[in-house]
Amino acid sequence: MNTRRVTKFLLPGENTRMVFIASFIGVMAGLANICFRTVLEFVHHTIFVPGYAMATQGGWYILLLPLVPISGMILMVPLALLFPGEIYGYGFTKFLRKVNIRGGSMKFRKNILKIISCSLTIGTGNSAGVEGPIAQVGGALGSLVGKIFRISADRMKVYTAAGCAAGVAAMFNAPIAGVFFAAEIVLLGTYEIASFSVLVISSAMATVISRSYYGENPAFPIPEFHLVNPLAEIPLYLILGLLMGVIAVLHIYVFYEVRDRFVALKINEHFKPIIGAFIIGILAIFFPQVMGDGYHYIKEVLAGDSVLWVMALLIFLKIFATAVTLGSGGSGGVFAPALFIGAVIGGAYGSVVHHLFPTATASSGAYAAVGLGAFLAATTHAPLTAIFLLFEMTGDYLIIIPIMLTSIIGTVVAAKLNEDSIDTVDFTREGIDIHEGRETAVMKSIKVGRIITEDVELISETANADQLLQMFSMTKDSFYFPVIDDTGKMTGVVSLQDVKTVLHDEELRRNATVGSVCARNFVFLTPDDNLYTAMTLFDRRGFDEIPVVESAAEKWVVGMLKRRDVITAYNHEVLKKGISERTASIKLT
Repeated sequence: MNTRRVTKFLLPGENTRMVFIASFIGVMAGLANICFRTVLEFVHHTIFVPGYAMATQGGWYILLLPLVPISGMILMVPLALLFPGEIYGYGFTKFLRKVNIRGGSMKFRKNILKIISCSLTIGTGNSAGVEGPIAQVGGALGSLVGKIFRISADRMKVYTAAGCAAGVAAMFNAPIAGVFFAAEIVLLGTYEIASFSVLVISSAMATVISRSYYGENPAFPIPEFHLVNPLAEIPLYLILGLLMGVIAVLHIYVFYEVRDRFVALKINEHFKPIIGAFIIGILAIFFPQVMGDGYHYIKEVLAGDSVLWVMALLIFLKIFATAVTLGSGGSGGVFAPALFIGAVIGGAYGSVVHHLFPTATASSGAYAAVGLGAFLAATTHAPLTAIFLLFEMTGDYLIIIPIMLTSIIGTVVAAKLNEDSIDTVDFTREGIDIHEGRETAVMKSIKVGRIITEDVELISETANADQLLQMFSMTKDSFYFPVIDDTGKMTGVVSLQDVKTVLHDEELRRNATVGSVCARNFVFLTPDDNLYTAMTLFDRRGFDEIPVVESAAEKWVVGMLKRRDVITAYNHEVLKKGISERTASIKLT
């Protein structure tokens, strides 16, 4: 029986169905959060705790510490062999692509694979977080529920985002932060009031499930916050915001630089995560705080129990450790590391300013609490998520003012220095502005080289007009020909319009060369250009076809791109996504 018809019969009214489906997503995401944390704790207590205890019992045993994170990466190899391309690396960028470009439809098995791979990575001490992965798990559940209830493709994106909101809300026990996480980071700030309602309901229901199992304790026990001297401390928080923005850009740069280095390594991909885990183990011999999500040490920093020089070093060590873990192929997210880095930046900064102005400033723990959210805002370009996360974790209205200031300043500075957040760098590298909308993103995701016509008629610049006319008479659908020199490189473009001036003079037709009548100031594309660029040229110049050359420096003609082929390729891509979404929906009903 058609699930959609049954739902409409039992739950008449669009709003009633929306509330039911959003609630169902929230419940499922809340249960998934419990499952995720249970598996993670099992791995942690089964592998990490005994391994770490053995390695730190004294003497040469400390040299065994790298074996603990390495064991997790070795256990991931069979999964990677069974499901190639779905296990290794930071996956949130791919997730955003599926939500904002491909309509939010994804495979159910992603849930299981993400839970296991992240638990093996983080549970054995590699540097990553679970918040991004739980958002992906929740999003996959939202997509699954949408397919079960035969949600339209237009609404699938919203219900996928609702699952993300629910996952984050359940993990942090922070429903409002979950809503803004989905709105700012997943939906990129593009949502309607109806969509916002779905996010709120699913986030609230997931929090109810999480609190019923774990209680109402926040993720971090943040000490009571207070402004000792607002006139003195507010400028200090503004400076902290500037510092957060600068270090956030450094974090993003190091993250992708390290990943690129690992990608460039000419070794089997299964060895790369093991190498990364070995590096983490070596670092952990001297600074064990870099291991795992770092929540235990964050609590020490918030309580003011850490040392200045240690916090200062850990800023850069955690940045490097996170880049190594995820860049080498470990599975996890950057949310928890961002919280860790923000806490130690704030803690170190707070220690300095409290030493300089002991009567006018709060303890280092207060600055660590503000830094915890501000750095997250700067790296993700999502200040509202950070602001409400801190507010919900503290329940203290006084923290709102400094966290608002530092988060906004940090985000503005980071965006000024680098337009990309940590999740959008790959899109920019591909020439895709994910904020522009699905249609433009689809166009930018298709390269010209995929659809060019390679069988191209070329004409030499030394040929005469009669030869050119013969070529036009033999070709039905070409109105332009690339003109090449004696080396084979393109030097111009000739059209029928260009030879009209010599049509009525027989002597000129025989003697005039193509090189003398062709257009030398021509436009061209390369195989690496995207269809959005091509269509912009078509519309701006009024052409129906454009030559495609090997590169701007080497103008060897590799094909012709026609306007109709661009339109056909775009329609095919959209239709392919629509069919795959509908096929997945039919299989579930």
